[in-house]
Amino acid sequence: MKFSKKATLGLLFSLTLIVAGCGQKSASDANTASTGTSVPVETKTAKLNVQVSFYPMYEFTKNVAGDLAEVHTLVPAGMEPHDWEPTPQDIASIEKADVLVYNGAGMESWMDQVTGSLSNASLIQVEASKGINLLEGGEHDHHHEDSEATEHDHDHDHANEATTEEHDHDHADEATTEEHDHDHDAEAEAGHDHDHGGLDPHVWLSPALAVKEVRNIEAGLAQAAPEHAEQFKQNADAYVAQLESLDQDFKAAVTDSKRKDFITQHAAFGYLAQEYGLQQVPIAGLSPEQEPSAAQMASVIDFAKEHQVKTIFFETLVSSKVSETIASEVGAKTAVLNPIEGLTEEEIAAGMDYISVMRQNLEALKLALNE
Repeated sequence: MKFSKKATLGLLFSLTLIVAGCGQKSASDANTASTGTSVPVETKTAKLNVQVSFYPMYEFTKNVAGDLAEVHTLVPAGMEPHDWEPTPQDIASIEKADVLVYNGAGMESWMDQVTGSLSNASLIQVEASKGINLLEGGEHDHHHEDSEATEHDHDHDHANEATTEEHDHDHADEATTEEHDHDHDAEAEAGHDHDHGGLDPHVWLSPALAVKEVRNIEAGLAQAAPEHAEQFKQNADAYVAQLESLDQDFKAAVTDSKRKDFITQHAAFGYLAQEYGLQQVPIAGLSPEQEPSAAQMASVIDFAKEHQVKTIFFETLVSSKVSETIASEVGAKTAVLNPIEGLTEEEIAAGMDYISVMRQNLEALKLALNE
């Protein structure tokens, strides 16, 4: 029997209550059990407890928070985040957090239902893509070159402010709710479990837009711990300087390139392409698990032949079979263009991070755009 995402998450919420209930033994109770006497204990740690949805949010948050927060990633290393759903333990962790950082724009399709079930009225929810003009899915591929970016249905006059969603409580310190125009439950019922509501969520792949996400995270952390606002700003400033340097290097690399088009495994690089005047030609849609149709495959093959494309890009967290098939068909080679939706164990062991992976992407693009 196949359960819808809505039903599955509903069961998870029930299990979460059990898990949370079993784990609600107070610190004083635990101290009494271990020592035989009741001794006053600290009720709140000095560091913020920050939960983030997936890797780029971890990287941005950790660089802003420094040693002032414990930052935990919900999606495990090496797992493709488009497919991920929270466990009862994950939901319990969110319930206990001070701050929840997520990308938004439909990337975390589970977010609304999970956060709507929480009882933690003081949880600050930071939507990193707040205030960014979002692209419609498919708007930036080679079939839709003339489309324009659409605005998020948020208030764009506050691009540098973090957003936090209401939990149906009347608390002055809670942030404003994001209102979604699409019904996630209806999408799940219709079988579109990994649909982004028509929006492209991959804003972090543009270094210029990553700067905006970092600033939103800075504002959210400052709201959670205003006494550390200046330190968060200093940390953010230092990291933004690295992102701005990366942005300038991308601009310099593509200015005089021989070609402006590149073929990718899925439509993850629309914001990067838009930022630097490039043309992304995706094999599949916004989700890397989406299988391209025969017509899509034929269209990409025709494009590659017509434009003499020499490199077909694939990704690290999903199968490269489709990219290899097209490369074989047109006599091209394959190379990695990493959407940084997560790091592999090997990348973690090698000390890779967002900046270093993006610089690898830059070198791969430079080669492909000058063949």
